[in-house]
Amino acid sequence: MGAAEPLRSVLWVKRQRCTVSLDPARALLRWWPSPEPGAGVPDAGAYSVPMSEIVAVEETDSHGKHYGSGKWQKMETPFAFTVHYVKRARRHRWKCAQLTFCGADEHLCHLWLQTLREQLEELTCRPKHLLVFINPFGGKGQGKRIYERKVAPLFTLAAISTEVVVTESANHAKETLYETNMDKYDGVVCVGGDGMFSEVLHGVIGGVQRSAGVDQNEPRAALVPSRLRIGIIPAGSTDCVCYSTVGTNDPETSALHIIVGDSLPVDVSSVHHNGELLRYSVSLLGYGFYGDIIKDSEKKRWMGLARYDFSGLKTFLSHHCYEGTVSFLPAQHTVGSPRDGKPCRAGCFVCRQSRQQLEEEQKRSLYGLESTEEVEEWKVICGKFLAINAVNMSCACPRCPSGLSPAAHLGDGSSDLILVRKCSRFNFLRFLVRHTNPCDQFDFTFVEVYRIKRFQFVSKHLEDEDGDPGEQGKKGLGPICSHHSSCCCAVSGSSWNCDGEVLNSPAIEVRVHCQLVRLFARGIEENLKQEPRS
Repeated sequence: MGAAEPLRSVLWVKRQRCTVSLDPARALLRWWPSPEPGAGVPDAGAYSVPMSEIVAVEETDSHGKHYGSGKWQKMETPFAFTVHYVKRARRHRWKCAQLTFCGADEHLCHLWLQTLREQLEELTCRPKHLLVFINPFGGKGQGKRIYERKVAPLFTLAAISTEVVVTESANHAKETLYETNMDKYDGVVCVGGDGMFSEVLHGVIGGVQRSAGVDQNEPRAALVPSRLRIGIIPAGSTDCVCYSTVGTNDPETSALHIIVGDSLPVDVSSVHHNGELLRYSVSLLGYGFYGDIIKDSEKKRWMGLARYDFSGLKTFLSHHCYEGTVSFLPAQHTVGSPRDGKPCRAGCFVCRQSRQQLEEEQKRSLYGLESTEEVEEWKVICGKFLAINAVNMSCACPRCPSGLSPAAHLGDGSSDLILVRKCSRFNFLRFLVRHTNPCDQFDFTFVEVYRIKRFQFVSKHLEDEDGDPGEQGKKGLGPICSHHSSCCCAVSGSSWNCDGEVLNSPAIEVRVHCQLVRLFARGIEENLKQEPRS
């Protein structure tokens, strides 16, 4: 029997006589109870595992202890092989499960082993060699331990070779990526939090643009996508990017997504000021409330993770608002809207269709069939704001399961711009509480949300940009007016929270680059499939 032909045999599975079949054309391994002689036909009790979700196949020692007692002990010389596969658990978690198949025919077991391994070899999307960066300081400082105990054994099982770099300082990973020939790697893996991912992201994107001769300081430059996929093993404090792309912050789940070779394109925003690239952003770009939190928390690193709660409470009580002008280009190519209640999911139609329409729009612009961005209609909004947030993804995390914009899409070439105007403390608290429940968090008169592809912001107090940065911190909780306990106090300027890093420029230009990088992820799955019996 050739390896490409369907294979069907009667084997023992967990002390039960079963018919086992493999159809290479469908890439599906199936088995079902078959107590009577003969192969039988699958029924409601049949189980299946796609070949794409099999981690590895191993020959099992026929004298191994895990055969235990059972009917197959009647066989004089049992032979066996073990299939390691992805098993779905609750809340989008994946586990590596295993199932042993036994038979009395040595040749038959070897045929199954060979056929399954040949099928796995044909899965060219799977990585063979990875460059791994571990941040030993991020989050709770458990990055190295998490990798060694939960991830490395799975990579070894899947025959993935790795080169591990434990970072020693800020930008260590980015500089290594700039200096390393990445042709021999199938991807880059970062073990840490969102800050570690951001550093690897900058190294990957920057290295590609350098090689392609693209000037990253040019805001209108067409950036070149990277062939390398980035994997995230969550070991940080919030793990927002991982949670928004996989649906959980579980290291084993992320490792399995890497092993099976999942690929998920995501948008990246470039942030410029006066013709200079400041940073790239994939999750949150926040001014005002979230900018003040991250700036204040940086001064309190000695508090550990508690600094975020402390700075958040302090910023809320300060209740500062900031005056400025926001200009943006609506993303007319997208097929969704921020309030349509349709979240981004695996195989997302919105991302796929929006990408196609954006490409058609760019082609028409290239051939002069329609107006270019220079003459497109910019929307301009002036006012006092408590928060200005631009998100490329939902920004979900364990504390905020729906995120800052539940219907934001990962690869539609747009960003959701959320403007929170000046309001009372009580109303702002109502807005924040909405992030923890399924209610529409944009259903307030002081909140506006737009789906955009470019935006600019200029603070009214731009002349104070070069002032003493320490003066803002000396304001403490800010003045509270005696005649109105819920007043909003206007101050000169805030900072930007760019994926957890502080940007002090009050005037920025932001552009969304559609599906610039790919992650080892699948997107959040909508429905769980029936699981094999373990």
